[in-house]
Amino acid sequence: MALGPRLDLRQSQSLVMTPQLQQAIKLLALSNLEIEAFIGESLEANPLLDVGGEPPSPVAETVELPEDARRTTLEDSPVDRLIGEGRGDDDRPLDIDTAALDRDRDTGDWSNELRLGGGAELPGIDERGSGALSLIEHLEGQVGSATDDRHVAGIARYLIGLLDEAGYLPVTLAEVTGDLGISFAEAEAALGVVQSLDPTGVGARTLSECIALQAREADRHDPMMARLIDNLDLLARGELARLKRMCGVDDEDFADMLSELRGYDPKPGLRFGGEPSAAVTPDILVTPRADGGWDVAVNQDSLPRLIVNRSYYVELRSDCSDRNSRAWLSEKLADANWLIKALDQRQKTILKVASELVKQQAGFFRHGISQLKPLTLRTVAEAIGMHESTVSRVTSNKYLNCPRGTYEMKFFFTSGVAAASGEGASAEAVKAAIRQLIDAEDPKAILSDDTLVDLLKGKGFELARRTVAKYREAIGLGSSVQRRRQKAIAAVR
Repeated sequence: MALGPRLDLRQSQSLVMTPQLQQAIKLLALSNLEIEAFIGESLEANPLLDVGGEPPSPVAETVELPEDARRTTLEDSPVDRLIGEGRGDDDRPLDIDTAALDRDRDTGDWSNELRLGGGAELPGIDERGSGALSLIEHLEGQVGSATDDRHVAGIARYLIGLLDEAGYLPVTLAEVTGDLGISFAEAEAALGVVQSLDPTGVGARTLSECIALQAREADRHDPMMARLIDNLDLLARGELARLKRMCGVDDEDFADMLSELRGYDPKPGLRFGGEPSAAVTPDILVTPRADGGWDVAVNQDSLPRLIVNRSYYVELRSDCSDRNSRAWLSEKLADANWLIKALDQRQKTILKVASELVKQQAGFFRHGISQLKPLTLRTVAEAIGMHESTVSRVTSNKYLNCPRGTYEMKFFFTSGVAAASGEGASAEAVKAAIRQLIDAEDPKAILSDDTLVDLLKGKGFELARRTVAKYREAIGLGSSVQRRRQKAIAAVR
């Protein structure tokens, strides 16, 4: 076979992702605030865009339960189908990292049982906004009256700026002296000023120091109380007899000391607002109907409505005499039309996914967390004929408001466990059942994990002991030994 150059003709198909199509797909994952910022930039960059006009249609959908939900049909153009399906090189689910790390030194409020979750019904995400005075502002307003030394006052203000939201100083004085080039005595004097401010306990470096400051303020920091505060780890482990011997007091005095200890605030800084928190604006509104169905609508108040200013376009076009100006104007008109269409398509896609969620989780909307079903992105994607990554994008940073509260749309996707009914049960429903059982337990008959397994089996949940322990720890409930000690501490009053 002879070697040499040659020309061949081949026919193939490939998906070309235009910049506009890529942007349309990315719009699906943006939150309300991000979309609002994007629209603001577009209004500045495109003179043909204007705010106003009628809401895009359709913006609402009726979900008949238990019948299938009626879903909006997308346009049949290739671009619209690609936007709806969300296919492309960047088809990766965009998950939200909601994990939060707690401070090691924080033991919480020791007067109550250790709990991180809510009741049997999980709370929604509250719409909140804080305009209260921040901790830093509150403290800085007191520095001037706390010391006449301007140098010490300046160092104190520097230390106040380092405090965390709970009021603790997360750095050592050695680090402060190195950063500011001051003596250790000056740093100590400034810290003393900070610790003298209201609320008492701010500026502490440990939990024990925070409580000791409050005990001194109450004139109760005697040697016995000092030993109690210095050994809070024994109190957390429930070693009351050993702690009482160390303090050298009788049962009555020890009970009074514990009662007084519960009155101190382990996080004094949290009484004040920090940075103003942004209000959560729901993207989807779900309201019940008299016939048992649900109305699912896009929240039109969360976004401005865009239109193309046709009269301004005609005015500009009449003044365009050269080819470059006409080309620029045509480009801006095309961009404006595309943005309006892309935002309309985004709303339709969000509405379509939300309607399917309401249909799949009908039990939750009617009866609460106990009826939450296990659900995956793939299940919803197959039901509505979209790509799985599109469903992930649509549910990221989006919130749904219903009579039970405001929830992130990711909340409705939960893992499943075996159930006697054969359909499986949501992990959140199992956690709610565990919490309900533990809340109702007799302090004199604490339920072991094995007992919880038997009780859950009576409720229709087939779980192994290690699974019960995992879910119990996930919602912040201690073991039977820990709960027995905590309730014993609570009973000593």
